[in-house]
Amino acid sequence: MFKKILFTISICIVFASSLHAQELSATITIQSSKVDNQVDSKIFPQLQIQLKDFINQRKWANDAFSNEEKIDCSFYITIESVASPGVYDAKLSIVSNRPVFNASYSSSVLNMQDAKFTFKYQLSQPIEFNENRIQGADPLESNLTATLAYYIYIILGLDYDSFAPKAGMPYFNKALNIVFNAPEGSGITGWKSYDGQRNRYILIDNLTKSGNDKVHDVIYSYYRDGLDQMTDKPELAKSNILNALINLEQMNEGAVNGMLIPILMQAKFSEIVGVFNKSDKATRKQLLTTLSSLDIANINKYKEKLE
Repeated sequence: MFKKILFTISICIVFASSLHAQELSATITIQSSKVDNQVDSKIFPQLQIQLKDFINQRKWANDAFSNEEKIDCSFYITIESVASPGVYDAKLSIVSNRPVFNASYSSSVLNMQDAKFTFKYQLSQPIEFNENRIQGADPLESNLTATLAYYIYIILGLDYDSFAPKAGMPYFNKALNIVFNAPEGSGITGWKSYDGQRNRYILIDNLTKSGNDKVHDVIYSYYRDGLDQMTDKPELAKSNILNALINLEQMNEGAVNGMLIPILMQAKFSEIVGVFNKSDKATRKQLLTTLSSLDIANINKYKEKLE
């Protein structure tokens, strides 16, 4: 009887802990070789630890995630230069992956680089983010966490979209709120529509403006109706993936100032070839026609594998 009670208590503890489990399983890598001779050697190792805790231990979504459901993602920060004491110009690369149902394979959902990432960090500086006061007391300090929080919500939004139609909108709206209230100051870029052709403003605009509603259906169809069905219903899955790509192509034809579609197609070459390399000639021809619009940079590689 005692063992039974103890077992029940243990199960409850495990269940309760899973309810509070955070959503992300993130790795943080800071590459600082270009500036190592200009800064305290403890700076970036400490920052790497703090950012890992900030991302993985904070509750970003309302739903409970089990350990198996946590989103696998990576943030690579490359320090390019020291702009001023404690202020760094960097590049940020973001990768997130999604497991495919009934498979040992994970699909890349987001794979992109933010080339304009300037922030301030000093030893023992707290890593804080307040959605109600995004600009904080020091804009350059706040730009560090605001930028990371923005991409965390992009990761969450894309992941939710891939499991249920338009389920990612609450998180895209949170990212949009960060853009509207982003830190402002000398050296801070990426939050305004005019900050180059690829920036945080344009990306979230592409994901939230009403004319782009179809993109959320495309994401769902590609992953949930497509990749997740490959094991049990491969022909139906291929048809759904092709239709999703055709719908994406139609969006691409009318896109103005768009950066979302190239990001969605990033790192998809091997995946798409793996799905369609044994398809019939007509299907492969339709696919190549679609890809010639969606992924121009890789079209010759596609032709080599699929023609």
